[in-house]
Formats: sequence, C-alpha cells, structure tokens
Amino acid sequence: MRIILYIAFIVAAYKWGDWRNWKKYYPTYLFWIGGDFFYNALLHNHRPWYFSKGIIGENILHGHLIICIFIMLCCYTSTLLIYLGRFPEQRTKQCFWILLWVFIFSSIEFVSHTYFHLIVYQYGWNLYWSMLFNLVMFTVLKIHFNKPWLAWIISILFLIFLANVFNIPRESFE
Repeated sequence: MRIILYIAFIVAAYKWGDWRNWKKYYPTYLFWIGGDFFYNALLHNHRPWYFSKGIIGENILHGHLIICIFIMLCCYTSTLLIYLGRFPEQRTKQCFWILLWVFIFSSIEFVSHTYFHLIVYQYGWNLYWSMLFNLVMFTVLKIHFNKPWLAWIISILFLIFLANVFNIPRESFE
C-alpha cells in the first residue's frame, strides 16, 4: 500500500506539480520536514500515533522513522509542488483548496488505519485529531509560504495546545 501511495504522489506531482517554481517552495518544504523531524525526535517515546511496519515493512520500510523519511521525500515534495503551485487566488476557492487537501490526507489516513493497520493511534489520538491537525498544517503551510515568522508562531502555539491536551509527560522530552 505504501509503495503504491508513494508512486501515486510522484505521478501526481509529475502531472500537476509546478516544477518550474520548485525553488520558491523549498523553504516551506524544509519547514514541513523540519516539523516532522521535530515531532519524531521530541516524542520518540510518547508518540500519539505512529506508522506500523505493515506487510513488507520488515524488509523494505523498517520502522516508523524510515517510513517518515520516505513520506517526506515522496509525498511532501509532491504535495507542495501541487498544493502551493496551484493555490487559488480567490478566498473562497482557497478555503475549498485547503479542505480538499485535508480530505485527501485524512482519507489516506483513514484507509491506512482502518483497512491496512499501517497507522496506530495511542494516548487518545484518533482520526478527528488528525483531521484538525491536517487543517492546521495545510493552513500553516500556505502561511509559511508568505509569512514564515507567522507560521512558526502558529505552529508553536498549536504544539503547546496539543501537548497540553494529550498530557505529554515531561520525561518524553528527555
């Protein structure tokens, strides 16, 4: 399932991605993968969700971090080339565009969790929290593209909110 998903993202980026302007999106890409690495490093002992190895995970995609790296390389790159490259000008269309990407990512997660057991939730995390996270994430990615400092502020505040809601123990940060 994961390999098919990676290929689908790459094909979509090839077809609809804004390859001419990839350099404009690169800082936002670094912001996105930096946040993901931050999550993985900071909460390595207390992740609200994680990727399970799956059927072929033992041999090819061994463990959560390696799976995350593949997602960062294939899915995040492809997503930004399409998401930012085709971001609409009109405010109403922008809202629908963000919601479309929330739907895409949440649907992939729903199928991965429910039917393939490739994502494991714990400590109270569930698909609804992921949907909220996706909504904030795609909004913040667009904000970062235009105003990076504001995206950092919103991200830090949202992380503090999530850490409090999920009672992340201080030991997790050591």
